[in-house]
Amino acid sequence: MSAAAAVAAYHDLLATAPALAAESAATLLHGQDARGLVYARRPVCGVLRPRFLTPAQFRLIHDKASGLLPALRTAHARAAADPGFRRQFRLRDWEDDLFTLDPGFPDPTPAGRFDAFFASETDLLFTEFNTETTAGAGYSDSLARLFQGLPAFQEFSRRFLAWPVIDRAGVLHALADSYRKWRGSSADPPRVAILDWREAPTFAEFVLFYDYFRAMGVEARIVDPRDLEYDNGKLRAGEFHATLVYRRVAAGELAARCGLDHPLFRAARDRAACVVNPFRGLLLGKKAAVAVLSDERNAALFTPEQRALIAAHVPWTRVVEDRRTTAGGAEVELVPYVMANRETLVLRPNDALGAEGTVPGWQADQPAWEAAVRRALEGPFVVQRKVGLPREPYPVTDGGRVELRELSVETSPFVAFGEFVCGCLTRVAADAPVNVAAGGSVVPTFVVEPR
Repeated sequence: MSAAAAVAAYHDLLATAPALAAESAATLLHGQDARGLVYARRPVCGVLRPRFLTPAQFRLIHDKASGLLPALRTAHARAAADPGFRRQFRLRDWEDDLFTLDPGFPDPTPAGRFDAFFASETDLLFTEFNTETTAGAGYSDSLARLFQGLPAFQEFSRRFLAWPVIDRAGVLHALADSYRKWRGSSADPPRVAILDWREAPTFAEFVLFYDYFRAMGVEARIVDPRDLEYDNGKLRAGEFHATLVYRRVAAGELAARCGLDHPLFRAARDRAACVVNPFRGLLLGKKAAVAVLSDERNAALFTPEQRALIAAHVPWTRVVEDRRTTAGGAEVELVPYVMANRETLVLRPNDALGAEGTVPGWQADQPAWEAAVRRALEGPFVVQRKVGLPREPYPVTDGGRVELRELSVETSPFVAFGEFVCGCLTRVAADAPVNVAAGGSVVPTFVVEPR
C-alpha cells in the first residue's frame, strides 16, 4: 500500500461526511486551545489530516539519516583534531573558543534534527542538520494524541492501523544519557533547566516539555537566560540549582544579547552543569556542515558506503568563495558557475536559524541574484542545489468549510544519542519556507497500513 492510498481514504471520509469533518475541525481547534498548542498565540496546526508514512518510508528515513550520522561524527572528529580543516565550517572566533570545551560526554549532538524532503516516495534529500533549536517534538507528540481523538481519525481507524511517531522520549533519554556520562553515575538525578527567552514564540512547547519531564519523574523548571546566576560552582535560577540544561536558546542569540560572560558560558567552561546540546555541537549545525559532506576535497574522509549515501541523499552544497570545485561532474570556477545557474541554486547564510536570509535563485531576477552572490562572498554563505518541494493535498478549514489545498511538506527526523532516528517532525506550508514561523503548521506523523 502507498501512503497516497491512506491519504485518499481519509479525504473520502471528510468529503462524504460533512458533519464528521465539521465536528473534527471543531475538536481540533478546541483541543489545541485546551492544550496550549500555540505558536505566538496562534494554533500550531491548521490542517485536519495527520502525515501518513508507510512502514517502508519510515524505515527509509531512519536508515538514511542514521547512515549520515557517522559521516558527520567523522567530520567533527577531524575538525577537533585539525584547526585548518575546522575552518571549512566558518565558525566565528568566539564559537571556535567554545568548540574546544569538553562538555563531559563524548557526543557533540545528543539531540539533533535533520531537515529533509521526499522528492518522491523513495527519494529523500537532507538539506541541513539542526543542533541549536531543535524544536517541534512537544508539539508533534501532543498533536498526535489530539488527532487520535478526532471523530474522522477514529472512523479512519476502522480500516487502517496508524501508529504515532513519538518524539519527546528520544529527547529525554538523550538528555539523561548525557547527564549520566557527565556526572559519572546515575545516583544524583538531574534538575533540568529548559532554557530560552520567556517571550519566545515557542514558549508553549517549553510547557509541554516541562509537563512531560515532571510526568517522567524529572525535576524541571522553565528558565529565562536573564534569570540565571553562576557562583560557587553552581548554576542557579533563584533557588533552583540546575545541573542539566536543555538548551533551547541559540548560542549566537545568547552571546549577542547577554555577552560571552553570561553564566551559562561560564558554567560550561567550568563543566559545572551538563549542557545539551553542548557548544561543541555548534559546528555541525552550520549550513557549511552539509558543504563539508558534499565537497570533493573531503571525499577521502568517508567510507565508500558513506560517499554513496552522501551522493544520493545530500544535495550539492558549497561554501561561497573564490575557488575551483566540481559541479555536475565537471570542474568549474565556483562564483561564475553560481552566477550563471540562478534557477537551480539557493543561497543560505551559514549562521541563520530557519530560512532567515535565504535567497532562492528562481525567485530573483539576474541582477538581484548577482548582487546576492557578491554579498555572499562577504559571508559566510553556502550555495545549495535546489530541492524540489514535495506537495500533498491537506484538508484546511476555511469559514466553516473543509477544502483540500496542495501544501509543501518537510520531513525532519529527530536524532537521539547522535546515533539513530528517534522521531519525525512534519511541517507543511503553502509555499517555502516550510516552517511555523512563516505561517506553516506542525502536523503529527503516523505510520499507517491497512488492517
